[in-house]
Amino acid sequence: MAAEALAIPQLLLTPLQRAVPIPHGRGQPVAVYPGYLVSDIASLRLRRSLQAANYPAYGWGLGQNRGVRANTLDRLVPQLERMCDNHGQPVTLIGWSLGGIFAREVAKLRPDLVRLVITLGSPFSGDPRANNAWRIYELLNDHPVDRPPIDVNLPEKPPVRTIAVYSQADGVVSVGSARGNPGESDRQVEVGERHLEMVRAQGAIAAIGRLLAEELGQG
Repeated sequence: MAAEALAIPQLLLTPLQRAVPIPHGRGQPVAVYPGYLVSDIASLRLRRSLQAANYPAYGWGLGQNRGVRANTLDRLVPQLERMCDNHGQPVTLIGWSLGGIFAREVAKLRPDLVRLVITLGSPFSGDPRANNAWRIYELLNDHPVDRPPIDVNLPEKPPVRTIAVYSQADGVVSVGSARGNPGESDRQVEVGERHLEMVRAQGAIAAIGRLLAEELGQG
């Protein structure tokens, strides 16, 4: 966790960072959901890289991610419906940390709207307290981390192609929670970046680009 603190100043510089070259897509839309306590600004470099590679990229548009709310999923589904209508095809969801939990749950509710889910260091498996953020979460929210105000089965795999990205260098979420057990995702991919680097570091964005090219095909 102490090592993660070293990435905070660099995270603040995200809006100034240039796009990372990744393989070009064929116009498939992508939505990126932010991690806990950050907004769409944190994923700006990732979305800039996706846009430059011909992936129409969207944030979640709900401001700062303050945790699970009873209406969070109800607010995300209409956005997906509009994206699908605009592009005439399902959307790929990339969720960082808590944002990956939302991505998986939205895909369970409306698999017809989702082509692919990629989670980045998301604690969907095992003990919900197997991370270094749960105390902060419970301090700032009115519910325990293991009793959110929505009915969910976190380890259950969405009925769409689902990839879990994890890192041995993650100082926030345990490897087991982010990688999951057999059957909880379709594919597990290891990267070398820390938790706070997963949506802005060049290596992590390059890995995401490769996954999209492999799973969705290139233009």
